[in-house]
Order: sequence, then C-alpha cells, then structure tokens
Amino acid sequence: MRTFSVLNGLPVISLTGGKEIGKVIDLLFHKTHVEGFLIDQNGWLNRHLFVPLENIHAIGHDALIIDDVKELSTFDKKQFPFYSLHNGTKKIVGKTLMSTEGEKLGLVEDVYFNENLGNIVGYEVTDGLIADLKEGKRVLKSTTPLTVGEEVLVIDLNC
Repeated sequence: MRTFSVLNGLPVISLTGGKEIGKVIDLLFHKTHVEGFLIDQNGWLNRHLFVPLENIHAIGHDALIIDDVKELSTFDKKQFPFYSLHNGTKKIVGKTLMSTEGEKLGLVEDVYFNENLGNIVGYEVTDGLIADLKEGKRVLKSTTPLTVGEEVLVIDLNC
C-alpha cells in the first residue's frame, strides 16, 4: 500500500532507452480504481503525458519504470473522464470530506492505494496544521467510491 505523496516528483524512466521521460505529477482515478499517472514531460514542449497503471513495469523508491515511451499518450483533460488529486477541475485534494451521516471529516490531503491491484483503499485527511501536530493526520478507509461534488466529497465509512 502506498500514498501518492511518496510518488509525487519521482522520475519516469523508460527501459527501452534508459531515458528519463519526465516526473510524476498526479494520480488519475475513476471511482475506487487508479487508472494511471500524469507525467510532466521533460523538454521544450513540456506536455503532460498519461501512463496507464497496467503499462508500468515497476514503482520503486527512486523512480517509476515503464517498458517503452510508446505506452504514454498525450494528456487531454477533455478525453480523460478521470478524477485527479491535484490538477484540473476534477481534483480532490483540499476539498472537504463529509461522511454519509453528515459529519465533516476534514480536508483530503492524499490517497492510499494498492499499486498491484490499482484500488484506492483510503484517504488521508487533515484538520489543519495545529490539529495535525497535536493528533496527526487521519486515514479513513473505504471501499466505496467517493461522491465528488464541486466543493464537497462524500464518503460512506460503513462499508
């Protein structure tokens, strides 16, 4: 089980050429499944690329390894119906997380996911810096999809 914050900023390396393609900048998901990662491409054009989870050879402590650059596609937010952690209009980090019982749980900071299966297993939430220092951040586990609104996320903790 990993959090995205551990992967954020890791270099993406291609096995076929040993070349660094760019850096991991976001996680894209649908319901409770990680679809892949958004890569900030190196170079002048600096386009964002999408790598599907199934095309990742390995996720290590120091890099994300793909077999071939051909497995990447140019990221166009109109073509990808996925939610993200940090980028675009469908981002969830910083949004208020509410329970289905109407309890405010905090602000989403990160997600926990199984990199082998691709499923999201929990959400890290914060109540602010002072509360985090006193009590630490909380991890809320759920196997049901989030209800994602423009301002609020709703989670069912009874599942």
